[in-house]
Amino acid sequence: MSLMALALLGGAYIYGRATRQGALVREADEGSIAHLWQLLMAGQLPVLAYFAIKWLPRAPKQTLRVLALQAGAVLAAMAPVYFLNL
Repeated sequence: MSLMALALLGGAYIYGRATRQGALVREADEGSIAHLWQLLMAGQLPVLAYFAIKWLPRAPKQTLRVLALQAGAVLAAMAPVYFLNL
């Protein structure tokens, strides 16, 4: 879900709503891409919680690796929003 959210931002940057200078255009309304991004980021929280509750007691080392990878993907999806001031 994090990678899909990152792909949405990349697609909006490359196609769609980009100006000639390559910067994204700020709109009065957030738009559908922003809403999809928010749904994807929030929707993965219950999935991650279920995964952690189920697998952390059984295989803590491997579970922490997967959760760390997921945390990196979340940060990668949030970075363009922060750095591009979206």
